[in-house]
Amino acid sequence: MVSGQVVLKQGRDKNVRSHHPWVFSGAVQHVKGNPQSGETVELRAANGDLLGMGAWSPVSQIQVRLWTFAAALIDRDFFISRIQQALAYRQQLGIPQQNSGYRLINAESDGLPGVVVDVFGEWLVMQCLTTGAEYWKHTLVDALAATIPCRGIYERSDVEVRKKEGLETTSGLLKGEMPPAYLDIMEEGRHYRVDVINGHKTGFYLDQRDNRSALQQYAQGKTVLNCFSYTGGFSIAALHGGALQATNIDASQPALDLAAQAAALNGFQPEQMDNICGDVFKLLREYRNEGRQFDIVVLDPPKFAENRKQLDKAARGYKDINLLGFKLLKPGGLLFTFSCSGLMESGLFQKIVADAAVDAECDARILHKLDQATDHPTRLAFPEGYYLKGLVCQK
Repeated sequence: MVSGQVVLKQGRDKNVRSHHPWVFSGAVQHVKGNPQSGETVELRAANGDLLGMGAWSPVSQIQVRLWTFAAALIDRDFFISRIQQALAYRQQLGIPQQNSGYRLINAESDGLPGVVVDVFGEWLVMQCLTTGAEYWKHTLVDALAATIPCRGIYERSDVEVRKKEGLETTSGLLKGEMPPAYLDIMEEGRHYRVDVINGHKTGFYLDQRDNRSALQQYAQGKTVLNCFSYTGGFSIAALHGGALQATNIDASQPALDLAAQAAALNGFQPEQMDNICGDVFKLLREYRNEGRQFDIVVLDPPKFAENRKQLDKAARGYKDINLLGFKLLKPGGLLFTFSCSGLMESGLFQKIVADAAVDAECDARILHKLDQATDHPTRLAFPEGYYLKGLVCQK
C-alpha cells in the first residue's frame, strides 16, 4: 500500500535515474499525503515521472530509500523475490556450499536498503538499520523463514546508526529457537566460534573471508602478529597455512577466549597461538622498543571515522599503526593492512600507508589490493556500499 508521494525539486532526479537508492532531504520539493515513518511512498520527478517506490524516513537526512526503481507492490512476495535473488547470486559463487557462515543480504547492494542478514549455520542474524527495514521487519522475518530453512532468526539491531533514523537500538529473538551461547561455523575449511548474541556486529567479520584465505597462502613457516584480532580469524587462517606461531592482540578478553577455543577446534596446540589482551597502540610501541619483529603483521582496526569531521583524526590513527606495523616487520615481511571506514577513500588510505612506510624508513611495495568478500557485493550505482579496503605490502 502506498501512503504518500514524494516529489523532487527540478533537476534533482539525476542520481535516482542512475539507480542510486538514496534521496536526501535537500532534494525534496514537497510530500503529498501523510506517510508515516517507514511506510511506502512513490517517488516522482518534478515533471511527474515515476522514479520508484521507497521507504519514507522523516527524521533522517536520507528521507527516501528506494526499494525499486519502477512501479511495484511492496509486500511479502516482493521481499521473498529479493531474498531469492540474493541467495541465487551467492549459490552461483559457491559460497553456501563452502561456508556455513556467510552474508545473505547486504542491504542496498541486494536491493533491500537497511536490511542485513548473516547466516551462521542453522541460524540467521538480522539487522534492521532504517525506518523501512523496521516497518517491514516482521514481514521480512516471515519471508526469510519461507525462503531459508533455519532454526531461528535473531536480531542484532543494537547499533548507533539507527538513532539517525529516529529508532531505538534493539536485539533479541525474532522467530524460532534462541541461538546457543556460541555457534561453530566452517569457512573455507577453517573452524570458527561465533557469539551472535554479544559479539561485534552480527558476531563475526564475514567480510574478511577472502582476505583470510589470501593470508593463508603466505603463512607457511611464518610468525604472525594479528592486531585488533577480535576472535583470531586471521590467525586461524595463518595456522591453517602452516604458520609457526600467531599472536593475537585485542582489547576484549572474551573475544580472545573464543580465539583460543577456535584454535582448539581446528586441532592446533595452545603454544601455537598467543592471546594478549590490551591496548594495541601501546603494545605495538612496547614491541618496537623491545626490537621484536614478525614475518607478517595484520592491522584490522575498528572504524576510525564515523563522519567526515573525524577523517583527519582517523588519518593520524592509520598513519600511527601502519608506521608501527612496518617497524615490527622483518626485512621482506608482509603487512596486511585494512580500513573499514567507508569515508576513507582507497587513494587516501594508500597515501597514508605510503607515508607511514617512508617514516619507517622502508621502501615497501604493494603486492595486492584487497576488499570485502564477494558475499558483500557493491552495486556500481551505489559506491557507498564499498567500505573495506586493504593492502598487502612487502617491506
